[in-house]
Amino acid sequence: MATADHMDASLISARLDRLPATRTIWIMILMLSLGQFFELYEQLLTSYIAPGLVRSGILSATTPGLFGTQGIASFIAALFSGLTIGTMACGFVADKYGRRTIFTFSLLWYAAASAMMAFQTTAFGLNFWRFISGIGLGVEMMTIGAYLAELSPKHIRGRAFAVALAIGFLATPAAAFFSYLLVPNAPYGIDGWRWVVGIGVLSAVAVWWLRLRLPESPRWLAQKGRVAEADAILTRIEAQVAKDIGQALPPIPAPEPIIARASFKDMWVAPYGKRTLMLTMFHVIQSIGYYGFANWVPTLLISQGIAVTSSLLYGTIIALAAPLGPLIGIFVADKFERKHVIVVMAGVNIVCGLIFSQMTHAGGVIVMGVLLTIAGNMIAYTFLVYQQELFPTGIRARASGFVYSWSRASTVFNSFVIAFFLNHYGTTGVFLFIAAAMVAVMLIIGIMGERTRNISLEKLSG
Repeated sequence: MATADHMDASLISARLDRLPATRTIWIMILMLSLGQFFELYEQLLTSYIAPGLVRSGILSATTPGLFGTQGIASFIAALFSGLTIGTMACGFVADKYGRRTIFTFSLLWYAAASAMMAFQTTAFGLNFWRFISGIGLGVEMMTIGAYLAELSPKHIRGRAFAVALAIGFLATPAAAFFSYLLVPNAPYGIDGWRWVVGIGVLSAVAVWWLRLRLPESPRWLAQKGRVAEADAILTRIEAQVAKDIGQALPPIPAPEPIIARASFKDMWVAPYGKRTLMLTMFHVIQSIGYYGFANWVPTLLISQGIAVTSSLLYGTIIALAAPLGPLIGIFVADKFERKHVIVVMAGVNIVCGLIFSQMTHAGGVIVMGVLLTIAGNMIAYTFLVYQQELFPTGIRARASGFVYSWSRASTVFNSFVIAFFLNHYGTTGVFLFIAAAMVAVMLIIGIMGERTRNISLEKLSG
């Protein structure tokens, strides 16, 4: 039987879900999107500074052994080891301490760790601080997802994630462009890759101040029994939205009952056990396709006989397509089921990847690279909203962090496997490996995935 607090929490959610998508709502989404930008900048700069790390003599492109610690693969593995801990072991902190508090704390954490990384001169120091940065990034990633799902009315939830990722993926061409300008050079005698890292650190700290304007999630406050605080925040939002539209707000619909869940074991009871298993399997495998390309673009191009400078230029052009996947999502995200988008884009990934592996001409490389980037990022924004929809507020960040962490753990090992395939079988071998993974993604999501489009978070939690 529902308690009074749970009834109040249901009413808070119903009030949020009926709000029109006005300037006030989109400003909150924009603020979260800025966080997405710097989180993705930190993650995706790996690929673009890799040639600079090799050029400076700190790391090598490949290693003789499968798990060598002196190569690019170890640098990638260090990041994703940290991301695994941040998402799996620390995902609960946003559920316990609040979205806004952890959102701000995790940003400062990874910015400080990245600043330390920029001063390292050994492989051990570089990898250690990349690992520490990864922990903060993992916490940030899960917090942003939960925050965004809870502040967005249900009728624009897909579009909200698409906008956030479209802005976030602008970080890809930004990192690629800065790397193209700086990595081959050493401005003022300082390695170019250090400048690329420093730009992200300084910008993230600047955005920290802007984030302080965000309210705490009313859904989270209500679920914690802090209904009066939730009501006060939501009342202010409602007043601003009413002012935006110049008329009274729509009537409040009948609230959906809320089930209070707040522990790790709740991920494994019906109906969440099947969802947890499905998403865990999906993330173990999808990371092969996404990061197998995104983390290795210039290195893959160099292995096809393209010069370092040209590979960075091609990588920059390909990176310009990064926001296009989510931009397309703004128009289609709430029109198609999430599971169907993932399956179709995984198929596109297979075809374009195999063609890319045979290309050496600039035009073909860029076209296939752009299509791979669009497909990969459409999968990314879709599963980010999908996994937030499948768990209730009490365990949303914890459960999403747990399942997502498997993609990070998988990438730790996949980075070494990709390096192995590249070293022994070339780019073709890498993309055959990726294609097999994408077939498995299509089967897992196609068979086990549930429908979530335009359904309230509370109903999905039932």
